[in-house]
This record gives sequence, structure tokens and C-alpha cells, in this order.
Amino acid sequence: MEDYALIGDLQTAALVSRRGSIDWLCVPRFDSPACFAALIGTDDNGHWRLCPQDADATSSRHYRGDTLVLETEWSTDSGSVRVIDFMPPRDAAPDVVRIVQGISGRVAMRSEVRLRFDYGHVVPWVRSIDGQVVAIAGPDAVSLRSDVHQYGRDFATYADFEVSAGDQAWFVLTWHPSHEDVPNPIDAIDSLEPTESFWTEWIGRSTDANGTSEEVTRSLLTLKALTYAPSGGIVAAPTTSLPEALGGSRNWDYRFCWLRDATMTLSAMLRTGYTEEAHAWRDWLLRAIAGSPADLQIMYGVTGERRLPEFEAGWLPGFASSAPVRIGNAAAEQLQLDVFGEVMDVLALARESQVGASDDAWSMQRGLMRHLTEVWTQPDEGIWEVRGGRQHFTYSKVMAWVAFDRAARAVERYGMGGPAKQWRATADEIHREVCEKAYDSDRNTFTQAYGSKALDAAVLLIPQVGFLPPEDPRVVGTVETVRRELASDGFVRRYLTEHTDDGLGGDEGAFLICSFWLADSLAMIGRVGEARTLYEKLVALRNDVGLLAEEYDPVAGRMLGNFPQAFSHLGLVNTAWHLNTAESPLRRSAY
Repeated sequence: MEDYALIGDLQTAALVSRRGSIDWLCVPRFDSPACFAALIGTDDNGHWRLCPQDADATSSRHYRGDTLVLETEWSTDSGSVRVIDFMPPRDAAPDVVRIVQGISGRVAMRSEVRLRFDYGHVVPWVRSIDGQVVAIAGPDAVSLRSDVHQYGRDFATYADFEVSAGDQAWFVLTWHPSHEDVPNPIDAIDSLEPTESFWTEWIGRSTDANGTSEEVTRSLLTLKALTYAPSGGIVAAPTTSLPEALGGSRNWDYRFCWLRDATMTLSAMLRTGYTEEAHAWRDWLLRAIAGSPADLQIMYGVTGERRLPEFEAGWLPGFASSAPVRIGNAAAEQLQLDVFGEVMDVLALARESQVGASDDAWSMQRGLMRHLTEVWTQPDEGIWEVRGGRQHFTYSKVMAWVAFDRAARAVERYGMGGPAKQWRATADEIHREVCEKAYDSDRNTFTQAYGSKALDAAVLLIPQVGFLPPEDPRVVGTVETVRRELASDGFVRRYLTEHTDDGLGGDEGAFLICSFWLADSLAMIGRVGEARTLYEKLVALRNDVGLLAEEYDPVAGRMLGNFPQAFSHLGLVNTAWHLNTAESPLRRSAY
């Protein structure tokens, strides 16, 4: 999966391989059925390859500046060409634009478009209308326009053409509902500059305290690309079922808006000045969770949909034969108490930033606190969404403390209305309980759950959320124990599967966000040099265009899990912030 680059239009995204093939595209939204699904299947499940006909051609690629415009340069014995891939930010239909530019010599090129709707399952009816190819099946229609001749063969659309130095050819693929007319065409060449300008102007709004750090810039662009602009929702990743272990069954659909992931993403963006995104997400949150706080879900669809039924796409073999391929996510029905804390925490951060307070947002928060008062004593499925039964997870209780602490603080510091004394008393009760029931004094560490000996990387967040100060011996001991028992050469597993009944079986790689959390913790307890070394090691894992998956296999030396992953990129941004804070005495008060 490290072979892929991301292009997107703030409503969906496509993955482009090193060999010039778009192997994943869901239209018109992130969570829509894919029309190119070769990523989790085979070429016959849909792809669009555009590359030289010379099988020995070599390529290199990069994003054009600080944008999501991808450039791939191909070299052959007869010459060289450049392919530019992008998706213009849109108001209506999604477009994928591919431009071929001749650099030197003369190069024979081929475009092969194999459309397969419904996640590679349905072969469309294809015909030529007014000089463009139109493919239709059920509710979906795709038009394919080009300034070179296209022809059909073997249930695919091809174009064979040559480009010389200075020549240019273009293709535009556009989705639209099959019952509507083909949308007015965009100009492929004219749409390049506005797309480039959009991304350049957006990243120019950053107040990144780390200067022009390339890895932070690329991570922020990636996080923005995972935002569904019409609603403000933020997806965890644009893919489904990329495996956490090759050949394994830990394959999940991440094309939805987790409250946890979104709040952590917003925290990273707020630290770099993106208040507009915080406004949009807060409005999305108010709409998504409207109704009874008892019905709060851990995730929603990109516009707030609640029903995300999970099924298996049995016709797809999975990435590297990792089955099953899952569509939808049944974890939406789980109880995860930590989301209350994450929501209250990021809204507190927004309140303290330029976003400011909102009466509607505070009314919603008071409703959440009334419900949390009734349920915080219950066991839950926890941050890692185990399917092996509920427990009293330490991180869940710590984040329940965060919720009550931030609620009380809103009243104490900002004059918001609410029972601050009651909330503060409950926060103190949770604090005492966690320190008594979740701390293993023999090993000097907080554990995964009450009374458990198992470890959990999530407890590394205890000092970050203010539950205990970084210098507390229990915090230092926890960092050291997690590093010793869950980490290998700095790569941290979220827990040991042999010690945790997660109801799943099998193994998994090291979680990259957990590894960034370890770097954060090292910086906070004063081991800044070690933290910097670990950060640089993690940054070096990025692929050639700066993207990270969810996990990493240090033995095989390859990425695992859905890609690119918001968790990993927000972890990078936050660790850069922590390092800058720790290395700059004037900013240490920010802790």
C-alpha cells in the first residue's frame, strides 16, 4: 500500500499507484461504492492505468509543491513524459483529470479504463455519446472524455497514442447519477491552475509553529483531504479493509467519521491555526448527535448517517488475499466512553481559541454530561473497539474524567451555566478510582483495564490530557513500562493480542499513532533527545509522497492498515508540536 499516492476533491479520494493505475475510487462520496476496486481485488475489479506502453519504463513521482496535484515522470528508451493527476475541488459532479505532457523524445502511451461499479461487482453498459464514452449501471453513470481516440475491447476502454516533447493529451472522468444528463464538461487544462491554487492558498493559512516543516505540511494537506467539505465531517481514512496483518481478517471500513479521530484531527488543526475547519466540524457534530444523548454513537456517516450496517463483499479477494472485505462498520453500535472526553476536550480547545463559545454547542455538551453522569461507571468496548466483551478500560475512565473536568472548567473559567461542583466532584471520584484500580504498583504502570495485568498504549495519553503531570512517578513508570513491553525499536503495539481478549484473533502490526504517543510522552517527561530520534524514525517511514498508513510491520518493513490514515498523520502533527514545545523554553507553559 506504500505504492499509492492520494488525490481528492474534499468529497472523495482516489489512490494512484506507482505504475500509473488508479486502483481505488468511490464516487460521489468517500463512503460510496467503488468504481475502481483493484486495490482490494484484482484488475478485473476496476482500475484506470495510464502509462507508457514500454514495459521497461521507469518512473518517479511527487506532489506539485504543497498541493494534492500528483506528477509522475516516466522515462523510456525513446523519451520521457509527465502524467499529472488531480481532482478539482467541486460544487457538483466529481472529476478525475489526467494530463499527459511530453518532455523529450517520443513516447507511446496507453490508457486502460476498466470500470466496475458496486465495489468491482457490476460490469456497466458502455456506449459512445457525443464523442465521449458513457458507462451506466443502476444508479451510477460515468463519462470519459479525451482529446485522443478511445475504443472498446474486452469490457474496457483503451486509448493508444504518442506524445512528443511539448505535446499534451488529456482525459477527464466524471461521475453523475444515471437518471440525470451528463454534466457540463470541465476543461482539463484550465482546471489545473485553480486546483493548484486552492491547495497552495489553504496551506498558506497555517500558523504552524514548526515553520515550513515538510512532513507537517504534507500531513495537514492529507488531513484536509479527508474532510468532507459539504458537511465538515472528517473520515478516518478513504479506504476499507486494508489489512492489519497480511492474509489476516482484521480488515475494517474506515470511510466514516469517528468522533475520536475527528476530534483529535481538529486538535491538530487548531494548533496550526485552522479555525474554519473547527467551526465546520462543530456544526457537523451538532447535527450528527442531535436528539437524545443516550443515542450518541462513536461514528457516523459523512453527513451524520447513523446506520452503518456491516457486510462482507465475498466477490473481492482482499488486499494481498486478506479476506474478508468489509463494507460498513458494526462498531458504530458499541459503547465507548472515551468519546465523551474527546468531544468535550476539543470543544474546550475550540472555546479557548479563535473559534469561541456557542450556545448551541454548550447546550449539547450539557446534555452529554447528563448522560455521562449516568453511564460512566459502566464497562465499555474501549478505544480499540474490542469485540471480546466489555471491560472497565483505563483510558475510557481517564477520558470520562476529562469530560467532567472540561465541563467544570467551562463554568469555572468561562462562566458557562452548569453544575460545576457536581462535575468537579465526579471528576475527583473518577480520578481516585483510576489511581486505585488501574495502577499496578508492582510494575509502576497504569494497565489496560481495572485489575488487569495487560498493557495498553492508550495510557500514554494520561499526561497529555492533564490527568497527571508528566513528572509524576506513575507517569514516568508507565512510559518506561510501555516502552519496554509494547515497543520494539520504538514501534509500539496498541496492546499484546495474546494478553487481550479482543474477540478477533490473529496478530497485527505496530500502531503508528501509538508510536507518536510514545515520542510525545518522552518529550513531556524530559527525554527530548530520545523523543526527537523516535520522531525522525517515524517520519522516515512515510512513502515517497509523504503518506502513512495506520500500522507498520517492522519485520517485513512495510505498511499495514487503511491508507492514508488520519490517526497517523495527526499523530505526526501533534508530536512535532510537542517537540517544538519541549525544545522552546518560551512555550513550555503550553503544557
